[in-house]
Amino acid sequence: MANENLQDQTNRETNRRNTVLNRTFVTKLSSVLSLSLITAITVPVLAFAATGSFTTTPAPSYSGFTVNGSVYSTTYDTTGVGAQVKVFDQYGNYLNTATTATYTYDAAEGVYRYPFSYTTNSRFNYVKLQEVTSSVYQTVYNTNLGGGGSSGGGGGGGGVSTGGIYVNSDGSIDANALSNGLAAGDVTLKLSGTTALLPASALVGNGARTITVTNDSGTYVLPVSVFNLDALAKALGIEVKDLRIKITIAKVTTAVADEVKAAATAAGGTQLADAVDFNVVGIDKDSKTTPVDFGKTFVSRSVNVSKAVDSSKTTGVLYDESTKKLSFVPATFSTTDAKNTATLKRNGNSIYTVIETNKSFGDVASHWSKADVELLANKLVVEGSSDTTFEPERNITRAEFAALAVRSLGLTPVSASTYFTDVKSDAWYASVVATAAAAGLIDGYQDNTFRPDAQINREELAAIAIRAMNYASISTNVADTESVLSKFKDANKIVWAQKEIAAAVNAGLIDGMTADTLGSTGNATRAQSATVLKRFLSTAQFIN
Repeated sequence: MANENLQDQTNRETNRRNTVLNRTFVTKLSSVLSLSLITAITVPVLAFAATGSFTTTPAPSYSGFTVNGSVYSTTYDTTGVGAQVKVFDQYGNYLNTATTATYTYDAAEGVYRYPFSYTTNSRFNYVKLQEVTSSVYQTVYNTNLGGGGSSGGGGGGGGVSTGGIYVNSDGSIDANALSNGLAAGDVTLKLSGTTALLPASALVGNGARTITVTNDSGTYVLPVSVFNLDALAKALGIEVKDLRIKITIAKVTTAVADEVKAAATAAGGTQLADAVDFNVVGIDKDSKTTPVDFGKTFVSRSVNVSKAVDSSKTTGVLYDESTKKLSFVPATFSTTDAKNTATLKRNGNSIYTVIETNKSFGDVASHWSKADVELLANKLVVEGSSDTTFEPERNITRAEFAALAVRSLGLTPVSASTYFTDVKSDAWYASVVATAAAAGLIDGYQDNTFRPDAQINREELAAIAIRAMNYASISTNVADTESVLSKFKDANKIVWAQKEIAAAVNAGLIDGMTADTLGSTGNATRAQSATVLKRFLSTAQFIN
C-alpha cells in the first residue's frame, strides 16, 4: 500500500510538471529556519532561534545576523526556468537577492525546495520568489521577524517607509507598494538603475502627495499633481490604466559631457558637478512617449557638488543641446555631513550641472550695486556691456528687462510669434518677448505694440517683478494698498500699477528713491534692474 501511495504521488508530480504556466507557489517557508549571529550581542540567539518559526518571535534588536531557510513550490519547470529569492524588509523595501534558487526535490514532502541564505545588518520580514524569465513576483512567505508594520500579503504588495521603495534596474516598480505608500504619505523611490516606470493607476487620487526619486546621480522631487494623467493618456491614445510615467535620472554620455565642459569654459566658469539629465515623460506599452508639462510648478532636483561653494560665485545651469550653451537655473547650495549638494528648481526637463565663476566689472567697483551686479553676473543672469564694464547707470529697455525676467525664472524659450506688431521675428529679443508674454510677465499697449526699445520706467519694472513672483507661486497680496503707498508724497503720480508697486514695496523688491518719494515715472537703470531681480530671487528662495 505504501508503494502504491508513493506511485500515485509520483504520477501527480508528473502532471504538475506539465502545467508550468499555472504553477502555484505555496506560501510557506521551510519550518527549519536558523539564525546565526554574526555580530556581538547581549541577548542569546536561542531567544528566537529555538522557536522554529518567527510568527510569534519578539522583534530582535540585533545589528546583524544570517538567515538560512528555503521556500518551495509544488511544481517545477523541467525546461530550466530559473528563480531568485529576494529579501524585503517589513516596509516592502528591497534589501538584496539572497540567492539564485537551486531546485531540489524533497521526496518526503513531494515539493521542490529553493534554499537560501542571507546575511543582513537590518531586519527583514518577508521574501519573494521571482521567476527569472517571466519576471513575476510572488510573496512566498512572511517571515515576520517582528518590529514595524506588516508588509502585506502575496502578489507583491507592500508598504513603504522613509527608507523608500526599491525600483528594479529595468525601471519596474511594485504597483501595490507604490499605491499603498502614497495612501500613507509621500514616498521615496530608490533606483537601482537610471529609470523608474510609475503605473499611472497607482497615482490616481494622490495629487496631494510627493514622490522623491533618487539614485547616485541625483534626486528628483515630483509633486504627483504635475501629472495630468488624463491628458497624457489622451495624447498617447490609451487609457489611464495603460499609462506609465517614466522618470529618468542619468549622467550624460561622454560626448555630451565634453560639450557641457566646453560650454562652462566658454561661459567663463569651472564645472563643479557631473552633467545629469533629468527627464519625465508619459509612456505606453509600445514605448511611445509624450512630454509631461509641469506648468508653473517649479520642481526640485539635486546633484552632488565636488566641493563646498561660495554661493555668490556659483550657479546651477542647464545645458541646451541645440545652442551648446549654458543658462541660469534657480539653485541653492548646502553642505550636510560633508556632502555638498545643489538643489535646482525649474518647471521643465533638461541636462543640469553646476559651475563656478568670478566676474567683476571695473565701473561697479565703488558703485552701490556692486554685490548684486557681480552676484547675478556669476549666475549668468546679467551680462556686462563688455568683459570689464557694466554701465550701472545706463537706462534699460523694455526688451532688455523682459530678457532678464525670463532668464531669472529659468524659463524654456518659446518660438517667436506675433504677440506684438512691432516685434520682428528676427530681432534678438523676439523669443524672450514671446516667452515673457506667454508667461504673463509683460503686456503690450492698447495698439498691440510692445515698444521693445523704449526705456522701462520704475512702475513697469515693479509690475514685471511682481508678475515674476506670482509666476513662482509666491503670494504678493497687500491688504491695504493705500496704507503702503501713503508714505510717498508722489504716489499720486503712479499711472496704473498702484497694486503692483505697493506689493513690490511690501515684499522689499523696490525702495523709494528717497524716504518719501517713489520716482515711479523715472526710467530704471541697469543697476536698479539687477537689484530688483536679486531681491526677487532671494525672496523666492531661488538663490542663497
